[in-house]
Amino acid sequence: MNMMLKVCATALLLVPAAAFADSAFDGTWKFSANHIQLPKKPVVFLLQDGQFTCKSCRSTQTFKADGTDQKMMGDATIDTVAITVVDANTVTSVFKLGGKTIMTRKTVLAADGKSLVDETTSLYGAAPQTYKEKMTRISAGPEGSHAISGSWHEAKLLSSSGPSNLVTYGMTADGFTMSSNGQSYSAKFDDKQYLTKGDPAKTMVNLKKVSDTEVIETDSQGGKPVETEDMTVSADGKTIHVVDTTLYNKSAQHYDLTKQP
Repeated sequence: MNMMLKVCATALLLVPAAAFADSAFDGTWKFSANHIQLPKKPVVFLLQDGQFTCKSCRSTQTFKADGTDQKMMGDATIDTVAITVVDANTVTSVFKLGGKTIMTRKTVLAADGKSLVDETTSLYGAAPQTYKEKMTRISAGPEGSHAISGSWHEAKLLSSSGPSNLVTYGMTADGFTMSSNGQSYSAKFDDKQYLTKGDPAKTMVNLKKVSDTEVIETDSQGGKPVETEDMTVSADGKTIHVVDTTLYNKSAQHYDLTKQP
């Protein structure tokens, strides 16, 4: 061993082991429907005279509910939506981006009209991800409107099925990585935006390192910030607490990710 290599090797032995330790975020984490607090702001639907409006959604425009593709404005993740009134209790929606189906939704009202189940299948990842959510009625829609009309409380996420339930994170002194269901990013803590690979919506992320156990991610779509995720690792290192805020209406949901072996 030459003198320079010997000096370097000796120096490495003197570096504390902690300098090479994994970060608190490193590893694979699992989402469960049992560990989520849904947004408290009401969801507001109006379906009347063959026209549908979601007054609480990112796009609040009115669409014909005739099963044909309607141009959607104001949402960089969706180009068109086709809304179909199946019967007195059921409405379906098909969302497309670039001409391809990117998400489907089936909304079914309970017989008593006091609750509904919203089943959504997302195709944004490499494989489908399905969510079922129960909403309870706050108020009815106007007279003559379809039964799903009115204000609804997001009461419970009944299930979440698919590969998006798992996410892998990694953190270094100057950067952060994410990988889940065919989507990934590698971003620096330098106040710049980085593309999420594999995402048809071309989401850009900006990462801020608050501490070794807290990172804030800001997502932008179509040049506009749309969402923040404040992620904090618990003291025991077994859980990531996430506060996920939708920026257009300042509505937040809280959920936990559990460290996998």
